[in-house]
Amino acid sequence: MKRIIGRVDKADFPELALNDIDIKVDTGAYTSSIHSHDIQEMTVNDKKIIKFKLLDPSHDLYNEKEFTVNDYKKKVVKSSNGASERRIVVKTIIKIFDEVFPIELTLSERGEMKYPVLLGRKFLTKKFIVDTSKKNISFKLKT
Repeated sequence: MKRIIGRVDKADFPELALNDIDIKVDTGAYTSSIHSHDIQEMTVNDKKIIKFKLLDPSHDLYNEKEFTVNDYKKKVVKSSNGASERRIVVKTIIKIFDEVFPIELTLSERGEMKYPVLLGRKFLTKKFIVDTSKKNISFKLKT
């Protein structure tokens, strides 16, 4: 059964050490993204890896933690202004409505944006119905 989600909410990303982070639901976006910086692709022991940090030092949840992943891909994403950009896509999990879901997030510089996480249609489809008149439905139910 699909749950109703509002235009904004808060979610947890346990593998990324983020709890109650602001998310924006964007049915106009296909992919989901998270604000990141210091993104570096490198080779270690003949294997390609990605290193990155999440959020900005000015963000309340910034923890200076550097993440390293070897399970990633690259994808061309078209932004709302029509510009195409090649981004790194990482797999993780999101906890929302007390349920855990797998999610793919593109690493994106979203420092100018109000919400550090954007949830796109690829994640929302078959799980949620968006009611733009609502907000923080999952967070209000959180125990």
